[in-house]
Amino acid sequence: MGDHKIVEIPTYFACPISLQLMKDPVTLPTGITYDRDNIEKWLYTKKNNTCPVTKQALSDHVELTPNHTLRRLIQSWCTLNPTSGVERLPTPRLPISKSDILKLLKDLKHPNLQIKCLRRLKAIVLENETNKRSMEAVGAVDYLTNYVLNDHNIHMTSSSHVEDQLGFELVTPIDEAITILYHMQLSQTGLQGLFAKTGDFVETLTRVMQRAASYETRTYTVMLLKLMFEAANTMQVTPLLKHEFFKELVTILTDEISQKATKATLKLLINVCLSGRNRIRAAEAAAVPALIDILLDSTDKRVSEMVLLALDLLCQCAEGRSELLKHGAGLAVVSKKIFRVSPVASERAVRIVHSVAKFSGNGGVVAEMLQIGVVGKLCLVLQVDCGSKMKEKAMEVLKMHARVWNNSSCIPHTLIASYPS
Repeated sequence: MGDHKIVEIPTYFACPISLQLMKDPVTLPTGITYDRDNIEKWLYTKKNNTCPVTKQALSDHVELTPNHTLRRLIQSWCTLNPTSGVERLPTPRLPISKSDILKLLKDLKHPNLQIKCLRRLKAIVLENETNKRSMEAVGAVDYLTNYVLNDHNIHMTSSSHVEDQLGFELVTPIDEAITILYHMQLSQTGLQGLFAKTGDFVETLTRVMQRAASYETRTYTVMLLKLMFEAANTMQVTPLLKHEFFKELVTILTDEISQKATKATLKLLINVCLSGRNRIRAAEAAAVPALIDILLDSTDKRVSEMVLLALDLLCQCAEGRSELLKHGAGLAVVSKKIFRVSPVASERAVRIVHSVAKFSGNGGVVAEMLQIGVVGKLCLVLQVDCGSKMKEKAMEVLKMHARVWNNSSCIPHTLIASYPS
């Protein structure tokens, strides 16, 4: 029972990134060859735009040229070393050509070919990173967004969404188109271009969320919107959004579709509420009570942090503060999260309390803050080791309403007076 003899891989057969034997060698315009999986991760997942070895800059739509000669040499070497535990590498499947992708996209104009073309395009985009880049390079975004922008097609999302005889949901063409657009993992330029489409693409995606019966389609739609607005923020452009948009985000949160959908919706809500006008729209669409209900049940640290960040933004407008105070558990659950989740969550919770106390602190609210333990928590903030900004906010609130709270047993005597102004 002889052990396999360890065979050293020839240097020129090893990928410069992983130092492992290359299975599908491809060459960059710089002349350096890499294993396809590794260079695709470097370029597309890690978003690098240079050759790892030469550090030369690469274009957005860089060509990865299969190195057939090197692959055949590697395969021959593997065949000559079978007793050393080296398996012969199968011939890799060639990426689909751009002309084949373009033909599928052009065939979308034929109603009887649409679902077949979209399913093939979805299989292509899910296969590898090169296919994603090829699709973007041939203008797939324009073809797919124009298809989605067609109101008749969106109407078909709901009217033709039926179940087959076994009770399984049938996927509609719009479901497929949205799935493809999301999985293309568009470049920043591609995502920013979605805002420049003829017709309001955000409004169109809102209608998709309204009418889609599939949870998966609603999830991919909100995740695509999240990516779009992250790209828009880099341009410092946040459009004023309609009431229906926020209503759909709230519906996704309350439906509790999935953790993935909830996190994407929270990130999207935070991004769009960096604009003051959108905060008012979000508050009017009942975003605040939906967020509070999530906070009451959440055991996920990141979700709690995002909810508190969203509430902090919404409480910077009167409508948001009013909604927080209307909710029976609003102030109480925010206060409870101080020192219970993370330093980030605690700071946001104190900011929310500060906004309420400063701008909405009438007699009833001030009395409630004392009764439900908010004041006690603020005193605790002053006594423990935490951020100076957080302490300043807590101190400001306590001094703001000192006359009402000074006689309370939960406030240690001399605490406010002794704390530096």
